[in-house]
Amino acid sequence: MALYRFGIAVERELVDEFDRMAERAGYSNRSEALRDLMRDFVIEKKGETEDIPVVGSITIIYNHRKRIPEKLTEYQHGHEEEIISTMHIHLDRDHCLEIIAVRGSARKIKKIADQMLSMKGILHGKLVITAIPEQIKR
Repeated sequence: MALYRFGIAVERELVDEFDRMAERAGYSNRSEALRDLMRDFVIEKKGETEDIPVVGSITIIYNHRKRIPEKLTEYQHGHEEEIISTMHIHLDRDHCLEIIAVRGSARKIKKIADQMLSMKGILHGKLVITAIPEQIKR
């Protein structure tokens, strides 16, 4: 793929801070970091406005004594096409971490995540999605 050069106007302090953070994150140059940020932005915005194919994870922390595991399992059985794998980790005597791998249309995955994360007893959670760039070009 050919690279395209363009110029932007940004405050010097912001560029300096960006460069420091990019270097700490392991980027060898500013262009690589900006490309990653741009990909994230495109995937996020297309996922909000178009029904693109995505993959991702729903990460949930809950108190296992609150009957959440049964609710999560029951809900997941209704979405066997989108939920492709799960991992259950015991964090301490009371708390568990559930990582749910998902694949499907952006709108459907967002809806599944919203319903899981809003279940009574969920302490914290987050949906992270991504897509294969070639599959979202239009």
